[in-house]
Amino acid sequence: MNFTEQKIADTLETNYMPYAMSVIVSRAIPEIDGFKPSHRKLLYTMYKMGLLTGQKTKSANVVGQTMRLNPHGDMAIYETMVRLTRGNAALLHPFVDSKGNFGKQFSRDMAFAASRYTEVKLDEICKELFSEIDKDSVEFQDNYDATMKEPKLLPVTFPNILVNPNEGIAVGMASKICSFNLREICEATVAYMRDEKVDLIPIIKAPDFPGGGQILYDEDQMRTIYETGRGSFKIRSKYNYDKKNNVIEITEIPYSTTAEVIIDKVIELIKAGKLKDVTDIRDETDLSGLKIAIDVKRNVDIEKLMSILFKTTTLQDTFSCNFNLLIDGMPKVLGVKEILKEWVRFRVDCVRRTLRFDLSKKEAKLHLLKGLEKILLDIDKAIKIIRETEKDALVVPSLMEGFGIDEIQANFVAEIKLRNLNKEYLLKNIVDIADLEREIDDIRITLESDRRIKNLISKQLQEISKKYGKDRLTGIISAEENQIEYTPEKYIDDFSLKVFVTKQGYIKKVSLVSLRASNVQKLKDTDEIMQEIETSNKEELLLFSNQCNVYKVKIYDIPSVKASDLGEYMANLLGLEEGEMIVYAVVAGEYRGYMVFGFEDGRTCKVPLSAYITKTNRKMLTKAYSDHSVLVGSVYIPEDRDLVAFGSNEKALVFNTSMIPEKVTRSSQGVKTFNPGKRGKMINLILFEKSGISDAKPYKSRNLPAAGAKLIAEDKDGEQLSLI
Repeated sequence: MNFTEQKIADTLETNYMPYAMSVIVSRAIPEIDGFKPSHRKLLYTMYKMGLLTGQKTKSANVVGQTMRLNPHGDMAIYETMVRLTRGNAALLHPFVDSKGNFGKQFSRDMAFAASRYTEVKLDEICKELFSEIDKDSVEFQDNYDATMKEPKLLPVTFPNILVNPNEGIAVGMASKICSFNLREICEATVAYMRDEKVDLIPIIKAPDFPGGGQILYDEDQMRTIYETGRGSFKIRSKYNYDKKNNVIEITEIPYSTTAEVIIDKVIELIKAGKLKDVTDIRDETDLSGLKIAIDVKRNVDIEKLMSILFKTTTLQDTFSCNFNLLIDGMPKVLGVKEILKEWVRFRVDCVRRTLRFDLSKKEAKLHLLKGLEKILLDIDKAIKIIRETEKDALVVPSLMEGFGIDEIQANFVAEIKLRNLNKEYLLKNIVDIADLEREIDDIRITLESDRRIKNLISKQLQEISKKYGKDRLTGIISAEENQIEYTPEKYIDDFSLKVFVTKQGYIKKVSLVSLRASNVQKLKDTDEIMQEIETSNKEELLLFSNQCNVYKVKIYDIPSVKASDLGEYMANLLGLEEGEMIVYAVVAGEYRGYMVFGFEDGRTCKVPLSAYITKTNRKMLTKAYSDHSVLVGSVYIPEDRDLVAFGSNEKALVFNTSMIPEKVTRSSQGVKTFNPGKRGKMINLILFEKSGISDAKPYKSRNLPAAGAKLIAEDKDGEQLSLI
């Protein structure tokens, strides 16, 4: 097999960069008109099909026609259309008027019908997209096979880039633009054109979403988004409480989630026993709109329950903004004011091009009427010239010579029907000359004045706001006043219990009340209880494994069982690796005291429990203790205590932990404590009171390390030789 050596940089530049640029420029990032190429091609196709004023047509028909501009699969084109429809409810101002089932933006599972069943046409607001499209207002380009032309941008008469939400993921970058209220955006644009230093916050209060909801408003947060184009804000659902039937009705949810995601999460919390006040949840969405019904128990504190739901489900969600758009083919992240600046620049260019188009048409018409005016001076002469000219080809030159007009004017006169060569007809046509001259002068003055063009744009925006503007759908509430101070412990029942950890990896949480009824512990045939800890439901448990990891578990997250149950298998509960077993458990409490680890080589390490505190809510820490030697014993001590180290040579050493220096580093090897001899090793480390030794004096030493002393006969019957 032959291999050709290539530089990775050259390969990326040749193969990867063109693809990346294509995705960025031609697919995923919207442009200043507020559309991605797929949106623009679809809407322009519908415009050319006459769907702006005509009747609805089958969606499949539109999809097929769009392939002339967008050579992708029919489903990709149809999905693009679905999001633009009134039926899908994804946009504040839908561009496609629809008939049939187009699914819903707020539903993950409500699928849209096939394109052969649904019908579409352009919505009325599309007049603002195409009113100037045939007046050379924007540049056109060839389609993919150069068989027809398509616009590079649509000459939108309002800042659609900020009015309808848009999201895209490109290569190495993404875009996520929230929607704003049309009235507020139009007002803000007018204000910006008058004063570029205007403060937009009082005008554009906050984003506005088609799904409604309530934004938790923080002015500093919102100002950051407006200025930089990046940031996030929280949006929560709206709900009503039917006290008579004990039902919470969710009628509006955040734009970034779906009803099914919320329902699935609530069901998960109910199964985990974290929502004991909720008895049922169901989706009651119908033709009138979204509704999620949550049945609750009587006399429930609704505000408390909703605070739990807002914190633990996407009934309250975060919307992250990334105002990334293409400006002259270059991706840029812009703030709201910068976007308005670019849109005004784009719109001024569109209006100027439209005015030039109108000017050329009016000048051409005026030129013809000027020629007609000269004919009016002597109609008989014109008739005589035409009648006496022997050849058809000489009629136009003869009229040019006879009246001093050019070829275009002469052709226009020659094409007039004989019945119209009368004074009344000619006077009726040339009466517009004065008006045309005034209009032409006015257009020329406007073209030379940015102020007049901006005034024209302002007038259009005010008319659009009046015609299409709607009241806000998304409410605004104070973030400070509605701050949720929710911690799970606050709403979880606290009760006394015992935790049992077995050698074969099971953990049981049994309430003391249940233990009073029956204290017979059910275990597997070969299993036995390794630890028994009395604590409470709100405590945190640290579980040390044989692979130097420590797992943190809230005790209330462990399902309660009866003594007659096996309990939870810790490999499943904690996600342990293959062969990993829990060897010691301790209640974290306030993270006071010490963990003492004994190793096979006779070393002992004393680590403060505070070393296992984490700022984030981490579930697992690696390097919980040293891996330099095999761990043979773990002991938690609230303060310095006497411990016993046992050796394989049947020797024991009793020492106080005050003789062991404290190590701040969790994975420290510790210090040599027990000297088991050349061929011996430490086999256990336990508390003195659990060792079975009656008298500590024979086994104590003034200095460490020490070899300890031979166990006397009566001390050999304790637990010291059983490994944990």
